[in-house]
Amino acid sequence: MTGGPTPDFRPRAARQALACAGLLLALSGCIADQGTATLKPAALQVPPEAPRIVGRERSVSDADHAKLVASFGGEYRAPATLRLLTEVTDRLVRATDRPEETYAVTLLDSPVINAFALPSGRLYVTRGLLALASDTSEIAAVLAHEIAHVTLRHATARTELALRSQLVSKVVADVLNDPATGAQLQNQSKFALARFSREQELEADTVGVRTLARAGYDPFGAGRFLHALNRTTAMKTGTGMAGEPDMLATHPGTAERIALVTRAARLIGAPGLGIDERPRYLAAIDGIAYGDNPGDGIVRGRRFLHPGLGIAFEVPDGFTIENTRNAVLGTTGEGSRRLLFDQVESPEGQSLEAVLRATWSDGIEENSIESRMIGGHAAVTALSRGKDWTFRLAAIRVGETTFRMIMAAKGGTDPDGPFRRWTESLTAVDPAETKALRPLRIQVVTAAGETAESLAQRMVVPDRALERFLVLNGLERGAALRAGQGYKLVVE
Repeated sequence: MTGGPTPDFRPRAARQALACAGLLLALSGCIADQGTATLKPAALQVPPEAPRIVGRERSVSDADHAKLVASFGGEYRAPATLRLLTEVTDRLVRATDRPEETYAVTLLDSPVINAFALPSGRLYVTRGLLALASDTSEIAAVLAHEIAHVTLRHATARTELALRSQLVSKVVADVLNDPATGAQLQNQSKFALARFSREQELEADTVGVRTLARAGYDPFGAGRFLHALNRTTAMKTGTGMAGEPDMLATHPGTAERIALVTRAARLIGAPGLGIDERPRYLAAIDGIAYGDNPGDGIVRGRRFLHPGLGIAFEVPDGFTIENTRNAVLGTTGEGSRRLLFDQVESPEGQSLEAVLRATWSDGIEENSIESRMIGGHAAVTALSRGKDWTFRLAAIRVGETTFRMIMAAKGGTDPDGPFRRWTESLTAVDPAETKALRPLRIQVVTAAGETAESLAQRMVVPDRALERFLVLNGLERGAALRAGQGYKLVVE
């Protein structure tokens, strides 16, 4: 984002933990929603002495597999969908250079758009990704990309590079007694590893498209899916353009990947070759859950409700919010204001002012600290000014739980007015309201004279219904619907 960096809302302890955390070398997380911070469980580090099985490195145990699945919301049960993905995977594997290898697909109960593979042949796909894909060739493209990572032994190569880089920097720092040079080499190795990972992604894209075509699927499905991913990311950034990765990003920009897979598909043949099996795919995902699980917090209209925490608040005017696993994040369309709502650790007896100071690394203006009641709950609010952003902070104690509410405004403008209206909207959730909540789901309807606009009006989404309908169905603005063809809606 131009005009200064994006504010970092993470608590000080979380920033330090992330700075010290090692790379999760086993996972090849490839098709990622770049606008969402995907949880990568640090417990799944690969020991250098990991044994090998059938020519592939054993990356995680069954227990670690269970931890990984749990970190993404658990396994999602959809027998028809899993059956389709398994059949597609088997067909793709037969078209690879290693047809003897076996794979197992796991569906993850997460709204995040993501897929990744382990060297052992475990493939993981989120239901969020399933909702975005529009036909079998698109989901086959995702799986082919992940399979390519495994057949090309990318995780092993990345592990070896990382271990070699760590060894060199440690020798320089400890054996040669030159910590400064050792730290410099370690920093350089991070850039080298990120560049290596991006190169692996592009290689997996190219090999995946070839595998897609050999298996008889439409090779242009890869480009269509990445285009849908790009549009989804653009909606999340609020700028109309997809965000690009920084120098340490492990993935190339989606636009670069789209150009590469499109060139690879054109080398195979003109559009129209291969099958896409759109009706079969839509039938397999009809009825799957969409968006957040109600128990983890959901948006209904302009209201965010979290039954598990027993709280709700009104979404401030102009904000689009996203419920991640650890926090609620929000941004305005032009990106000049942002917000965060999360739960923080508060030792018994710690004051709310101490909570703010312990979880906020920037300076707090002393004369701004104010003790007040918000929705009948004790709270402390304060003002903090950074180089490029101005922050309003609140710590609120509801029962034995402490929440933070933070609003940031770019520049020196104090967002006190909208911040106060937002914090004062915090209320307890009525049990009857919780009982009435229903998860959203994908419903496939057959077009019979409707327009995109008329079908979009049936979507149960917080905002931009038409835009979301178009992206979910791979349509451009102004496109006519085909009578008799299925289209995805988001309904209760």
